[in-house]
Amino acid sequence: MVKDAGSVTGRKGMAVAPSPLNEVKLDLGIILTIGALLLLVQGRVVDGLLLQFLLLLSYGLLGMMWIVVRVRRGMTKLEREREQAPHDPQ
Repeated sequence: MVKDAGSVTGRKGMAVAPSPLNEVKLDLGIILTIGALLLLVQGRVVDGLLLQFLLLLSYGLLGMMWIVVRVRRGMTKLEREREQAPHDPQ
């Protein structure tokens, strides 16, 4: 059995190519899922349109800040790894 070099699992079917931002993608998926659930139940959690709006707005801003921080960390890590890698003159 020959494994696909671009596959994480090496099996046929759905696979995710290795990327420094895969963790960020997972975080984004979790944030969006929780946000969708919050959108569905926010009327039961708090009363009043203003409080509902503030709840959703604060969740969205916190989620956005989390993703920005994670992307910046990932890009900084990637840049450091590229700087430390030996350069090939070819």
